[in-house]
Amino acid sequence: MDGFNLRHLALAVALSTGMGSAFAATSNTFVDNAAAGGIAEIEASRLALEKSASADIKEFATMMITDHGNANDELATIAKANGIEVPDDTTLVKQAKEKILELRDESFDAAYANNQVKAHEEAIELFKKEANTVTDDKVKGGPELKAFAQKMLPALEKHLARAKDLQAKHPSK
Repeated sequence: MDGFNLRHLALAVALSTGMGSAFAATSNTFVDNAAAGGIAEIEASRLALEKSASADIKEFATMMITDHGNANDELATIAKANGIEVPDDTTLVKQAKEKILELRDESFDAAYANNQVKAHEEAIELFKKEANTVTDDKVKGGPELKAFAQKMLPALEKHLARAKDLQAKHPSK
């Protein structure tokens, strides 16, 4: 899609800033937050496919499911290769579904679009921080995670731009 290798889209796209905070006990905060965000993105997008009648929302949701599923797989591979614990998907899915229930205050399409903008802004901030981290080989997975974050930023920025387009087409009432 548009020249971007979107299978590398790692997305720490959390439904709220608190999605990843429950995993501070694991060994890498970036991995925890990125995994939590990816799962949250997939679950919100699955719900969008069920609830929305808008073709543009469904198209974006399908792209999010594919991109974030592939990104989480890649992130898990890097983490496991470096002995970094990855949060349990079951727990993450449960938390994501609880957060999704909070999207009931406005029309679903508007809530989903607004959430996508916020979540992608937060993801870009998280990935920029990791991409600009000074790493050393003694940090588990440091160089690989830094390279992963750098690789993901262009696709995250593209997702944000598309999310803003959706937000403009589906304003809150």
